[in-house]
Amino acid sequence: MTEQRTVDFWFDPVCPYTWITSRWLVEVTKVRPVTVHWRVMSLSVLNEHRDDNPEGEWEDYMWAPVRVCAAVEERFGQQALGDLFTAMGNRFHLQGDWGNLAGALADAGLPEEIAEVAGSTEYDGAVRSSHAQAVALAGGDIGTPVVSVVRPGGERVGFFGPVVSPAPTGETAGRLWDGLLLMAGVPGFYEVKRTRTEEPRFELAD
Repeated sequence: MTEQRTVDFWFDPVCPYTWITSRWLVEVTKVRPVTVHWRVMSLSVLNEHRDDNPEGEWEDYMWAPVRVCAAVEERFGQQALGDLFTAMGNRFHLQGDWGNLAGALADAGLPEEIAEVAGSTEYDGAVRSSHAQAVALAGGDIGTPVVSVVRPGGERVGFFGPVVSPAPTGETAGRLWDGLLLMAGVPGFYEVKRTRTEEPRFELAD
């Protein structure tokens, strides 16, 4: 029997490539014995000590979704967080509806009043703690998403990415997962990268 694997996936819901990678992982769960453990990280936390601001005018807004995500995880657990991330991604990236956090909560079957934490610092500590776990595994010079798996020897390791667009489906999604496991299983493996040449594509690949 093939071993069931758990992958930890850290996301900031505002990142389009993170959304696409998450849809790939959802596809992987259909063809491989994989369970996704959804985790929150924050581009605002990642960039807060930089001299420049790569997020520009988005900076003030970006705390709101991750605060809501942290509140949902604490109050309702992993499945609810995954459902909310899907709802946010559908609204943000597919519909261009960035301001209606209450609507995303309703889409996920969650109480709309949780949106009130978006303007509060109540869950900032939880966001920072979860984010710090991603950085501890993958390093500080990374972005979102971070994917973490366990190597054959039992060591947990994290990587930025994969960045893929559009999200592959079916056995193609499975093969990309297999390749990630192979690379992660090599001691001393750190990175592969090439320059992106097109805008994110949100449709699923054949």
